Order: sequence, then structure tokens, then C-alpha cells
Amino acid sequence: MRKTIITALVLLNVLINAYSQNSVPFFHHYHRKSLENVFSKFETEKKGRVAFLGGSITYNPGWRDSVCQILMVKFPETKFDFINAGVPSMGSIPDAFRFEKDVLKNGKVDLLFVEAAVNDEVNKSDTTEILRAMEGIARHAKISNPECGVVFMYFVDPAKMASYRNGRIPDIIELHEKVAAHYNISSINLALEVTERIDAGEFDWENDFKDLHPSPFGQNIYYQSIRKFLEDELTLKGKNANDTILPEPLDKSNYSKGVLVAPVPPRKIKGWDWVENWKPEDGKATRADYTDVPMLVGEYPGEIIKFQFRGNAVGIAVAAGPDAGIIEYSIDESDWEKLDLFTEWSAGLHLPWFYTLGAGLKNRKHMLQIRMTSGKNPKSIGNKCVIRYFYVNDEE
Repeated sequence: MRKTIITALVLLNVLINAYSQNSVPFFHHYHRKSLENVFSKFETEKKGRVAFLGGSITYNPGWRDSVCQILMVKFPETKFDFINAGVPSMGSIPDAFRFEKDVLKNGKVDLLFVEAAVNDEVNKSDTTEILRAMEGIARHAKISNPECGVVFMYFVDPAKMASYRNGRIPDIIELHEKVAAHYNISSINLALEVTERIDAGEFDWENDFKDLHPSPFGQNIYYQSIRKFLEDELTLKGKNANDTILPEPLDKSNYSKGVLVAPVPPRKIKGWDWVENWKPEDGKATRADYTDVPMLVGEYPGEIIKFQFRGNAVGIAVAAGPDAGIIEYSIDESDWEKLDLFTEWSAGLHLPWFYTLGAGLKNRKHMLQIRMTSGKNPKSIGNKCVIRYFYVNDEE
């Protein structure tokens, strides 16, 4: 009974919040802007590009394939280009900086599904960066195509279930919703839906849903909710459909111009090797785009690499594996700061990991310097820094 009361109070709170943000709630769906123009394009131009941006829950087969199928059934004469921009382990911060490369690789997108709430939670991402990243994704999508329909999705994990059962909205979802409300982006709260349905006795976590990486049963729960959302969208007409003007940003340092930059050294640098076809030698797992690709690899203390960039943010995307070391970095001759590249998942995986080294900078030219140290995490077996990309955000 107590769980039922708490759940009802949380639902009431969410519905009040949705109403106050000019939303139209259908179950756990917040329809802020009609996809009428998107669907009209599918019907009249007979073509459409749909992208799915997220982590492993998007990358893995399941709900995404079913959503592609229902769109093909709804628009049988339309030729679709479906882009799976899901990369395991990645949340909103990597998503913002790889947007150009992975989402817009074939051109502008008509419909974009975004899920980052699980990895933003699991990865313990900084809240300021989450807001800048989610806003960056929204603005990047709209700048590339003002008519782009964007849908945020909040998938379930144990932390979010615990928050709802304690009578509060998860912090990560509040952050994402702040961006969604500001940009009239519709959202689907599957975290709340699954929690309520489990508490109502429809199914359980351990035997049915099983994990934050859903079982086929859980994948179908996601699909059925998204299908309902899309069917309701087909009946909505005119709700903010022609609203294509970008509002003023919530944070002027948002990552709307995030890009990846290959770390090609201008010359040979002592202590750092440019490896054209890098692959781990220890047999540990890797991710797509982080093996059999060029990498800049350092493992000797004291040797400095320099990266000149223009923008208000900079970072490195690394393969943080069992041999990940500790670096020091400096921006514009600032004091050197230490950074341990070894993560809690590094022991068994050369994990793609994005480390923002500077943010909220003045949008001008800067110099980043990086050097290896002799220290290492007690759990690491080495001192390496394996850089796949630099990343920057240049608002010019």
C-alpha cells in the first residue's frame, strides 16, 4: 500500500510538472511539439532519415528495430535511412561531441530519438556537463534541420526506480526535462512507467525485465510504449508544429558545436607513438571505432604533447583499458592537473571514455598540453594514454 501511495504521488507530481510546461501527457508521454511536419515529409517526399542516439540500450537489437518496422508499416511508400548511432557506455557528453560524425554522417536528420539518462546516471556524469550536452544535442539537431523532430527517452535503471519509490523525480530526468521543456521537445518516461507497472504487479524486475539492458520482454515493453507515443502523435495536429525558432540557450557554454578531432601529431613526438592500426595486445574487449583505428599512444613520463584549439571546451576520448595510466594536463600554461584514466570498468575492457579537460572557457584560441606521469591506479597494470580523439566545442 505504501509503495502504491508513493507511486501515485510521484505520478501526480510528474503530471503537474508536465502540465506546467505546456505538455499534453498520455500515460508517461509528454507531447510538447507535434511531429506533424515530420510525418508529412515522410508522406509527401517519400523519404526520411531517422536517427537513434544513445548507449548500449540503443545499440543492441530490440526496441529500435521494432520502431523502424512500425515506421515502415505506417509509411509503406517511404524510403527510410535508419541510423543506429548507439554506442555502448556513452551518455550525453560523448553524444554531443560525436553528433556530427555519428548522427549527421549521411546528412540532416528528420526524426531523432535520444536516450542518455541511463549512462548519465551510471557514469556519474557532472550535472553542469549533462545540461550543456543535452542542450548541445537539441541545438545541434535544430541548427542542422529546423524541422527536425526530437524525442527524449528516459529508460529505467535501479537508481531511478529507487528515486521514484522515495517520492522524488530522479535528478538526471529533471535535467533532461529542463532541456526538453525549453526546446519544446517531446519525451517518453519509461523509467516511471516501468517502475509503476512493476509496483502494480504486472511483472517484476528480476524475472521479467532482468536488467537495465532489458530482456526481450523488457524490450517489448519499451517498444509498445514508443509505439503508443507515435500513434498518438499521428492524431496530434498543429501543437507547436511550426515552431522552428531556437530560443536563447539555457547555458551559453552548451555543446551545440561539438566535434571530434583526430589527434594526428604535426611531427614525431618523443614518448608518443602514432599507431595507424591500433588494437589491444591483451585480448580484452573493445568497442566499435576504438580498435583497428589510428591512435596516439603515450606511456613515457614527462613527454608533452600539445593541441592548439579554438573553442570553449576541450577534452580527450581515450581507450581506458587495463593499462590506463595517469596524465597531467594544462590549458594556457595553467597549473598542471592530474587525471587518472582508469575507470571502474577498465580491468576487463578498453573502454571508450570522454574526459572533459576544460569547459566554460572563453571562445578563442587555446593551447592544451598533456604529459604522462609515472604513477598509476593500484588496479591498473600500466601507464598508457591511448587517445582516439580530441574533442572541442567552437561556437564561432
